[in-house]
Amino acid sequence: MGTQTDADFEPRRYRVRHRTTYSYAADVTGCYERGCLHPRETPSQQVRSNTIEVSPEPDLMTEHVDHFGNHSHYVEVRTPHTELAVTKTSVVDVAWPRTDLDELDRHTVAEAVELLAGEADPVERVSYLLPSALVDLSPEVRAYAARLLPGDRPLGEAVLDLTRTIFAQFRYAKGATSVKTTLPELLDKREGVCQDFAHLAVGCLRAVGLPARYVSGYLETQPPPGRPKLAGSDASHAWTSVMVPGGTWVDLDPTNDHLADSRYVVTAWGRDFRDVSPLKGVIFTESPSSRLEVAVDVTRLEQGD
Repeated sequence: MGTQTDADFEPRRYRVRHRTTYSYAADVTGCYERGCLHPRETPSQQVRSNTIEVSPEPDLMTEHVDHFGNHSHYVEVRTPHTELAVTKTSVVDVAWPRTDLDELDRHTVAEAVELLAGEADPVERVSYLLPSALVDLSPEVRAYAARLLPGDRPLGEAVLDLTRTIFAQFRYAKGATSVKTTLPELLDKREGVCQDFAHLAVGCLRAVGLPARYVSGYLETQPPPGRPKLAGSDASHAWTSVMVPGGTWVDLDPTNDHLADSRYVVTAWGRDFRDVSPLKGVIFTESPSSRLEVAVDVTRLEQGD
C-alpha cells in the first residue's frame, strides 16, 4: 500500500477553490448548466462555508439535494457571452479515521455480501449494486473481479488487494481515455486516469455483490521538494467507496494505492461520474469552437482561519 502516517489522519481545515472557464469564438445566447457546487457533510467532513460566483451574472440559480444526498445546483445564463466562469470556494474541516482492517477481516467477501443483503437499506444497496451508465458489469469485469475478490477471501484483505492491484497494473496517463471509454477497453489498454480506476474498482466490487459508489472530490497534493506550489495546479479527484457490514463505508483510492485519509475532501458521490459531474449542460451558440480551462487550489489553513 502507499505510505500513510498518523499525520495523514490528523484533523485539518482546507480552502478549496475550483474555477471552471468556458471560452467561445462567438456569442453563447443561452446557457443551462447543472453541477455539484457544494461539498457534502459527512462523518469525516464539516462544511464551514461555501460561495459560488458565476460570470456573467446568472438569470437563475437554484439548489436542491438529489437522490444521492448531493447538493445539486442549476445555473441559467441568458445574457450573450463569449466566456462563462464558475468559481466555487469552500472551507471544510476534515478528519478521517483509520479503517479497522482487522474488523473487516472478521467476514469473508461472501459473508459480507450475505450480511448486507439482510441489514442494508434496500434502496441504497440496490442503487450502488446494479450496473450504471459508465460501470457496465461485463464478462471481462466479472472475470477480473473474481480473481481479486473471491468469496472465501477476508474482506479487508480483499479490499486492500483490489486497491493495490489496480495501482500496480494500470499506468496513469492523461489523454489515454475519454468519457466514452468502457471498462473492457480500460482492461485492455491498462492505462487511464483516476476516473477510470475509480470506475473499475466500483465495477469489481459490484460484480461480486458489494455495493460501491463513485466519489468525487479533491486530494491535497505537495509540490516537488524545494519548489513552490503553483496557483491552480491542483485537480479534482475521484475514488471508490464500498459498503461494509455494520452500516459503514470504506473509501479506497486505487490511483494512489491507499485508503482515504484526512487529505481527502468529498464533493459528491453517485453510481458513476455522470451523477457527480462538476458542471454539465446545454448551450445555444454558433461558435465553431470552445475552450475549457479548470484551475483548482487545495490550501491547508490554520484552524482559526
